[in-house]
Amino acid sequence: MRLSTRVALAVGMLVPLVVLAAGALLLQMVAHDLHAQQDDYLRERAQAALPDAKALLRAAAKDRPTVEEARQRQLFTSALDVGIRLTGPGGTVSGGPQPDASVALPAKERVPVTVRAEGARWRVLSVPVTGSAPGVRGTLWLFSPDTAARTQLGFVRRRMVATALLSAPVAGVLAWAATAHAARPLRRLQQRAGGLDPRTSTARLDHTPSRITEVDDLARALQTALARYDEQSGRTTEALATARSFAAAASHELRNPLMSMGTNLDILIGHLRLPETERAEVLEDLRREHGRVLALLVMLRALTEGDLVEADAFGPLDLVDVVDAAVADLRRRHPDAEVLVNAPDGLRVQGWEQGLRSVVDNLLTNALVHGSTDARPAQVSISVLRVHETNGPTAVLTVDDRGPGIPPAARASVFERFCRRPDSPGSGLGLTLVAQQTALHGGRITVQDRPGGPGARFEVRLPLVDTQDTAALTLPLLHRDWLNAGAREPQSFHKADS
Repeated sequence: MRLSTRVALAVGMLVPLVVLAAGALLLQMVAHDLHAQQDDYLRERAQAALPDAKALLRAAAKDRPTVEEARQRQLFTSALDVGIRLTGPGGTVSGGPQPDASVALPAKERVPVTVRAEGARWRVLSVPVTGSAPGVRGTLWLFSPDTAARTQLGFVRRRMVATALLSAPVAGVLAWAATAHAARPLRRLQQRAGGLDPRTSTARLDHTPSRITEVDDLARALQTALARYDEQSGRTTEALATARSFAAAASHELRNPLMSMGTNLDILIGHLRLPETERAEVLEDLRREHGRVLALLVMLRALTEGDLVEADAFGPLDLVDVVDAAVADLRRRHPDAEVLVNAPDGLRVQGWEQGLRSVVDNLLTNALVHGSTDARPAQVSISVLRVHETNGPTAVLTVDDRGPGIPPAARASVFERFCRRPDSPGSGLGLTLVAQQTALHGGRITVQDRPGGPGARFEVRLPLVDTQDTAALTLPLLHRDWLNAGAREPQSFHKADS
């Protein structure tokens, strides 16, 4: 059922009820006014007849029949068109329209009251009559039939009912027309929204403000819902692409180590009497390949999480706390390594704690693996400092090693997937993960020579945030496909050329 029809039916039912309720109130007011007018007239007649009533009682008390008869005619004349009754010590005289003498009258009422008698209604006013002469004491009654008031009230009641019956269809038609006109912007919005099909078109809801609050609010709600649908659809597409990339990368990169492990197992099983040295060599190969497979799966999982992380995982973090935790863990795992730290307190960035921790962990691990020469223990330096750039305050994280360094020609490829030195024990994904998380946090990473000697320096720049400005904490808008494509320029990633 259309909204206009619903409104028309509702108005068609409510308006007669409102008219009847208003009519009932009007009847009460009209009845009160008619009775007040009638009562004022009774009081006026009572004031006019009261002297004649006293004179009649004095004449009756003195037993003067001729005078009494004249006073009685004067009393009836002063009453005009209202009924009158006078009771006194000598009896009762009455004239004009009035109820039967057997009807009980309220003797002590000081205001007019309504009396019912044989189906008729009377307004009755009682006035005490007193005088200074002996025997002048009685009650003057004045009567006015209530037929005129009842007739007028009946007339008003009939008009009220007729008005209520007539207002129902008229109000319903007018309400339908008004609602149909007011609902035109809503129908236009419905037509625009109904014509959208995300499966076949990228067009979205185009709404011109109608200056109708409810319609404009609904349009904004629909636009927000469609935007969220597009966002979620895009994230779903990315998630599917990430899952396919994960499966493809895992199957491709795990093939060789698994085949090697299978070959070594065949050797162990087929040659049960291998010399101890050869057996130990085969077992060492198995252990090394197992570690490579495990490291590869861990890195692939980390890249997948970075591609799928949502905005609500980000918040203000102290970068120095992340660095301290990573260094403490590295010293626990490699107590012989020398790690130098220079990090002041209070450098807060917009970050995902797990992602930032993976940046620091992989940079330290890379420096530890490739930062030693001549079989000496690795020496790693990590520092965090605050600098001011054109786009605002920035945290600069640097990790230095004392290894052979990275040639300028190779620096552009060290962040690509599965790019590693032939003798590297890693998976070739550690620096890819660093580049992914740096870009995801709106930062930049470069590779340089270590100042003051041989070695490599990895420098990560991350924007600092004001912890009071929570509105600034938003996920960077970029297309995340690191698992599929690795480090490329569309990922907002900056590589040094020298």
